[in-house]
Amino acid sequence: MTPLIDTAVLFATRPGVAVTILTTPSNALMFQPSVDRATSAGHRITFHTIKFPAAEVGLPEGIENSGSIASRDMIPKFTRAISLLREPMAQAIRDLRPDCIVSDVMDPWTVDVAEELNIPRLILSTTNCFYYCVYHHLMIHKPYEKVRSDSESFVVPGLPDAIEMTSAQLEDYLKTPEECGSSGELIKVIKDAETRSYGIVFTSYSEIEPEYVRHYKNVVGRKSWHVGLPSLLLGKENQTNTERHRCLNWLDDQEPGSVLYVSFGSVVRFPDTQFTEIALALEESGRPFVWVVRKIGKTGEKEDEDWLPEGFRERVLESDKGLMMREWAPQISILAHPATGGFVTHCGWNSVMEGMAAGVPLITWPLFAEQFYNEKLITRVLKVGVEVGSGVWNGSLDIRSPVVGKDKIVKALSHLMDGSEEAEETGGRRRRLCDDEEVCGRGWILFL
Repeated sequence: MTPLIDTAVLFATRPGVAVTILTTPSNALMFQPSVDRATSAGHRITFHTIKFPAAEVGLPEGIENSGSIASRDMIPKFTRAISLLREPMAQAIRDLRPDCIVSDVMDPWTVDVAEELNIPRLILSTTNCFYYCVYHHLMIHKPYEKVRSDSESFVVPGLPDAIEMTSAQLEDYLKTPEECGSSGELIKVIKDAETRSYGIVFTSYSEIEPEYVRHYKNVVGRKSWHVGLPSLLLGKENQTNTERHRCLNWLDDQEPGSVLYVSFGSVVRFPDTQFTEIALALEESGRPFVWVVRKIGKTGEKEDEDWLPEGFRERVLESDKGLMMREWAPQISILAHPATGGFVTHCGWNSVMEGMAAGVPLITWPLFAEQFYNEKLITRVLKVGVEVGSGVWNGSLDIRSPVVGKDKIVKALSHLMDGSEEAEETGGRRRRLCDDEEVCGRGWILFL
């Protein structure tokens, strides 16, 4: 949602452009400050809200996005509520009569409304061209069908680089769509909607992946634009928080480049055994850390911490070696802090972009969606990170892939932050990328 709102604000800065954001009441409240700042600056941007059908599906009021889900039993209800929103949103678009629709890739039905109104539909994809190029060739050539096991690697044909993957890292709906039920059908609808859309907007920089921008244009053959990650330009985090977060004060006391930041986004649900391995690895590494831990219980009650190694929290507090954060964390500010020297990430594209823009090397730990593709871009093309060794794609937010053991995590940390020649080469590449004015220092060119 954040890139969608921020991109809408950027569109509204163009002369003569008026933007209406179609969303639900609680989601509108989250982003009202961004819109208020834009309107105060004289831009024409507003919300049009539609009531979220919480009562109809048995959800508490205010549960309107995946980040607000407090228990696992809410997930199917939330999914049902999203499906009920489709028709009232479609009718709102008809009533508003826009000149163009910009929608998330997961809303393929908007192309039907666009065709009905005879207007263009643009896809906003919060990822990169590299992913679309790799996926395109996987669909055409199906190299995963030629290997003997899920763990045997293969090279994806037809790409500018030799990108190796395994079948285990690929989405189930790519390999066996007929076995994925509604998920497989949804992906078919999404891909069909892509071919019927006017073009796609990427929250990536063309300078990061120039070969794949050209490949997408020449081989895939669809229009595309790269607008970067708007929040990096807007300084959104600093604008919306008037008080300095306590974790930044703690970072002030740490040595430059010494702190490891660990965060897997707002929706990942690891089993307790995986959290335990992460804690053991952090302690064995001896490095100061900021660890964002988000856990969701079965009934929404406060979670205990039985999964922590015995005495872990007490030792961390006594040594002042780290922070465990259970609430929201100011990620952009943490990554930009001079003390931060490494970022363990699930390879969600927003996080990847924020880490690269801050010049922080990455330890990649992909889990689901397109994250394994992002990992290959980071480690094999850009070479600004190292892999922790997670090798199995997950079909849901509840992570069921094999637990990554402490030793693998410690090894990745050492490779990235121990001052070795390999670590220095990785650091040099990410510094050159970050310092490149063509990537991080330029203004924004929009297509409107």
